[in-house]
Amino acid sequence: MTEAIESTAHMIEADVLLCGEDGRGEPIMAHPPETNSDNTLEEWLKEVKNTSKGIKLDFKSLESVNPSMKLLENIKLNKPVWINADILPGPNGSSCTVDAKGFLDTVTSFFPNVTLSLGWTTGWINLKCNKGYSSAMMQEMATICRDLTQPITFPVRAALVRQSISELQWLLQQSNRYTLTIWTGKCDSYSIEDLLFIRNCFDKTRIFYDILEPQKSEFRKAIGLEVPL
Repeated sequence: MTEAIESTAHMIEADVLLCGEDGRGEPIMAHPPETNSDNTLEEWLKEVKNTSKGIKLDFKSLESVNPSMKLLENIKLNKPVWINADILPGPNGSSCTVDAKGFLDTVTSFFPNVTLSLGWTTGWINLKCNKGYSSAMMQEMATICRDLTQPITFPVRAALVRQSISELQWLLQQSNRYTLTIWTGKCDSYSIEDLLFIRNCFDKTRIFYDILEPQKSEFRKAIGLEVPL
């Protein structure tokens, strides 16, 4: 947490679940299979509140959303807040998604205008041809988002985007409230050329980046950026 706060990143992302194996404890900052942590969501929010960074809370279970929204409501952050969950299965992804209706109903009941980050579970298999996001996946997501009114960003895995350009272009055409967040897995195979290709296929004002080093610095250099992504 301290390292993230001191970094040049614009936003900090953290995973949230309920403490304990039974999932009935308080919201904590942890990623499955870990179910315990020395950092609660309440403590984390208090630390982040005093920074200039926005936050993205990634929920791994529906049960953790309601108590977390209560904490977020009480802390009254004056900064960008994104609320994320994988609500649909995606390429090579598992079916362990967060229930879309329950998630959206809970979040919007507390924060009707918050930026939603709605994604797909995905996987990456090295040395194999990995299929991208399909038209059916885009259509299902578009149906879920059709009646929503707030900004929505769709986190998509960089290594799977190049083979999904037309599908993702179609999704963004459904609303000017939609954006993409290009994220990268630690062991994924993708190149700077892939990132440049993706950048040139979309309106540059509608893409966010959540990519790892050393690709982040190489990508910034390739596009002539002088400020951090």
